[in-house]
Amino acid sequence: MNTKHCSVCGAAWFSDQHYWSTGKIGNELDLAGLVCNTLSSKKFQECANPRKGEGGGQTWAKRFEELEELMNDHLKDNRM
Repeated sequence: MNTKHCSVCGAAWFSDQHYWSTGKIGNELDLAGLVCNTLSSKKFQECANPRKGEGGGQTWAKRFEELEELMNDHLKDNRM
């Protein structure tokens, strides 16, 4: 089994499957959007994610929009 570990964020790959530092199965593109693509240039170079620098996947901006929509829906439901 081949393994690699990112010294920057703690993510790991076992047999080419990405796992978050929490141990949950991950998605390399989401990892890039949430972590790798937000790193300083030095840490970006040390990043082990093969999809770093790619667009797409989950981002903090997308998560914020989703939370904002949920909050607006909740407020709207409670006004009725």
